[in-house]
Amino acid sequence: MNQIDFKKGNGLIPAVIQDNTTLQVLMVGFMNGEALEKTIKEGKVTFFSRSKNRLWTKGETSGNFLTVNKITTDCDNDTLLITVDPAGPVCHTGSRSCFSNDTPKGFLYKLEKIVEQRIDENIADSYTNKIFRQGINRTAQKVGEEAVELIIEAKDNNIDQFKNEAADLLYHLLILFKAKGVSLPEIEECLEKRHK
Repeated sequence: MNQIDFKKGNGLIPAVIQDNTTLQVLMVGFMNGEALEKTIKEGKVTFFSRSKNRLWTKGETSGNFLTVNKITTDCDNDTLLITVDPAGPVCHTGSRSCFSNDTPKGFLYKLEKIVEQRIDENIADSYTNKIFRQGINRTAQKVGEEAVELIIEAKDNNIDQFKNEAADLLYHLLILFKAKGVSLPEIEECLEKRHK
């Protein structure tokens, strides 16, 4: 942190705040040396507020603190990326993020769209479509088979084979979701409700 270049921004550097779990960008603020020092010392993100012209710890009035997980610099040492565990909504509007209320989605969501496309377009030579067209019983059976194969691999020591069986299970589960008319966001919502 001693090599951070505060000179380029007249004593301030941008700090990109990212959710440690979802990797969603939550907000961007500015820090001077004192704000960064306080952030490191207390483990809660503190900015330099340009409008208030003072240090400002995010959550000092709302209680929605940003607990620091990791601080890294960019290649020029003039921007920070801070991964955090947010205590609540980050945006003053009440949203999770100042940029969007949508959580970024990983490859599993892209795969869900591919599965849906192959089924919706009834692609003849698609394995995905073939399993789906065989009906709910066959689709559910494939999920069961993959689950059993994953359990068997869990008892062995071949981690690569275990990963491949886990991938097979998730893939077939996406086909079953399509057959049942449910989506990954709906399952996420169910899990989030349980977490509360």
